[in-house]
Amino acid sequence: MAQNTIYLIGAGIAGCEGLSCKALEAISQSEVLVGRQRHLDRFPSFHGQKMVLGELPPLLAFLQSTDKRVAVLASGDPNFFGTGRFLLRNLPKERLEIFANVTSMQYAFARIKEPWDDAVFLSLQGRGMGPSLDKIVAAEKACVLTDEINTPAAVARELLDRGAEGYDAWVCEDLGMPTEKFTRTTVKGLLTLQHSELNILILIRTYEPNLAQYPLIGIDDDQFASLKKLFTRQEVRAVTLAKLKLQNDQILWDIGAGSGSISIEASNLIPNGKLFAIEKNSQYLPLLKQNLEKFCARNVKPVEAAAPEGLDDLPDPDRVFIGGAGGNLEEIIEQVDRRLKSDGMIVLNAVTLDTLTKSIEALEYHGYQVEVTCLNVSRTRPLTEYKMFEAHDPVYIVTAWKEAE
Repeated sequence: MAQNTIYLIGAGIAGCEGLSCKALEAISQSEVLVGRQRHLDRFPSFHGQKMVLGELPPLLAFLQSTDKRVAVLASGDPNFFGTGRFLLRNLPKERLEIFANVTSMQYAFARIKEPWDDAVFLSLQGRGMGPSLDKIVAAEKACVLTDEINTPAAVARELLDRGAEGYDAWVCEDLGMPTEKFTRTTVKGLLTLQHSELNILILIRTYEPNLAQYPLIGIDDDQFASLKKLFTRQEVRAVTLAKLKLQNDQILWDIGAGSGSISIEASNLIPNGKLFAIEKNSQYLPLLKQNLEKFCARNVKPVEAAAPEGLDDLPDPDRVFIGGAGGNLEEIIEQVDRRLKSDGMIVLNAVTLDTLTKSIEALEYHGYQVEVTCLNVSRTRPLTEYKMFEAHDPVYIVTAWKEAE
């Protein structure tokens, strides 16, 4: 059976007036016109068969079996979060002819008079929010296609949970329709804003709270909220981060995160990474969240859980830092070994010889190369007449990796 060309046509905001002559000619020559009802309504004079677009698999089955000339209407540019990706993946490319149009995202930026070449574009339609949210918080400007579950309010709740509220928010509703509306608000304002289900959310970062005074690494110890000064000290953090050899876009597990000092400075070094600060102690968690908000560590997710059980639902890591094991060091290393990516690294800080010995034995048992750095830090005492050094307890920084096979 000979199969005709399938025309995949972007139906822009302006309706028929926005279509090229070639696109209109392709529609007029087609026997079947497929699209959402709002797109089909723009062609009342079409004399062929009209088919309302629903789920994509039935559309694919129809296109694979028909010998009729078919035009499929899609929003804006069909290859931009549209039907094009699905059809190109499942049909021979030579069967498709694609006519692009202005996307709803481009149109929205034009209407709010904001450049869009520096924005990230994301779709939450039928998708989980987690990966997209990581991209939003790492960006200066984001444009998001929402749906009935991943609403602007749902995005706002996640942003506020990460302490990321420094955005102008635009909700762009019913674009190209008589009910078109643009509302400018704040992230908190999104929580109660009433709007149409058909909307685009644009987020433009306006400020970072109180960050100008803080360095990327080497933040003064007294800037972290903590209990009994239980945190990784400034000098130890610097060496620990160096040993982790972080690279952008990596996933880091910070096990026994405490005050979150390692996660916060690691976040500064890999703003496009994904970091999980795992802490089981309910007394530390409020302080951990307070510090994440203070330093706007938007790509760090606090996880209230004990290791190793609480690691099951996390994505496989590229780097793992173990700052506290809660008596489960061998079990944690065993779980990390199962999940760590092939070129991954483990860094562990120990303050006792018992922990040092156990960590080396467990890591070597699982086939790791191990290097230990003993860090002895002394600082001059403040408020004394003479310059004297005060020594801190030595810290053993254990670095582990596996040789490439």
